[in-house]
Amino acid sequence: MGNLRELSPYAAEDAAGFVESMRRLKELSGMTFRELEEQAGRNGDVLARSTLADVLRRDRLPRPDVLAAFVRACGDGQRVGDWLDARERIAEGGGRGVKAPAPSPAASASASPPAPSGDDEEVNAVGQDGEEAVPGASTPGRRRRSVLALAAVALLLVAGAGVWAWQSGTEDARDGASDGAPVANGERRAPVDGWVTIRPAGHARLCLTDGRDRRGAYDSAVAVHLPCAEVPVPRTYLEPAGAGLYRIQWHHPELGKGCLTVLGDGPVKGMLEPRDDCADATLFRPEPAPEGSGAAGAYRFRTVPGAQCVGTADDSVAEGVEAVQEPCADAGDSLDQYFVVRAD
Repeated sequence: MGNLRELSPYAAEDAAGFVESMRRLKELSGMTFRELEEQAGRNGDVLARSTLADVLRRDRLPRPDVLAAFVRACGDGQRVGDWLDARERIAEGGGRGVKAPAPSPAASASASPPAPSGDDEEVNAVGQDGEEAVPGASTPGRRRRSVLALAAVALLLVAGAGVWAWQSGTEDARDGASDGAPVANGERRAPVDGWVTIRPAGHARLCLTDGRDRRGAYDSAVAVHLPCAEVPVPRTYLEPAGAGLYRIQWHHPELGKGCLTVLGDGPVKGMLEPRDDCADATLFRPEPAPEGSGAAGAYRFRTVPGAQCVGTADDSVAEGVEAVQEPCADAGDSLDQYFVVRAD
């Protein structure tokens, strides 16, 4: 495997250049189409090798769900959010902000993905116009990073294994039952990656976001509940980590990306802090609220490791109150442990 970090998702100026970056990422991964398909399956994604081959032979932007599955399969999972952000910029005509020399028409027309070999021969049979559908705590604080310009428009919601909206019990899901989200006992199952807001159940005007502990005991940001209308940044992104687990990313225009991590010691032990090192961040397993709990459509987040749940300090859901890791209450007994997650 080559050095994946030497390839920037933001290097491309247009769709053709972006797909060329994807071809380069596959080359650096050292994996065949079949191996990428199998790795995606182990990650909990669906990535048909025929679909991937079709994407890499065209000069069109891939669907967000296909891109995310591909990047994770290649081993660059920590930068899925960056790849999706770069794709969204090109889709909106933003590019990198620094115009690069345009390739000649001849060079653009001749660009093609590496030829499949061995057990990938059947991929060549996919036609140009036939697109197959995808089936359904260490050092505290964050260091400053380079400015990350965020896209202002949310990612496109797609069917099947793509991004779908979580909605509360009083709000219909976007596009109704046609958005392809699995349903069990009338409730949606675990989320897929996407830009979202996380709100305490029954308090729709509050969002889990960047703030400070009320005692002033910590000089860095922690997760607190603040009015959504007053906190446009950071944006929240749910990144799947496989096996039904997720990372909660925060994207800030000045501080860059951080992943929420439970603090293991110090004056704010148990609170959640955004850390630059997402590889060591806390993982979260979303669990739907049980029927009759009073939190229909909401989820609680069980932390891994720790097997505890995200709740609120003093069991109080009010403006400025911190989110904390605490023992999971019996089903439905502690509504402060349930959150509504909506597409942003």
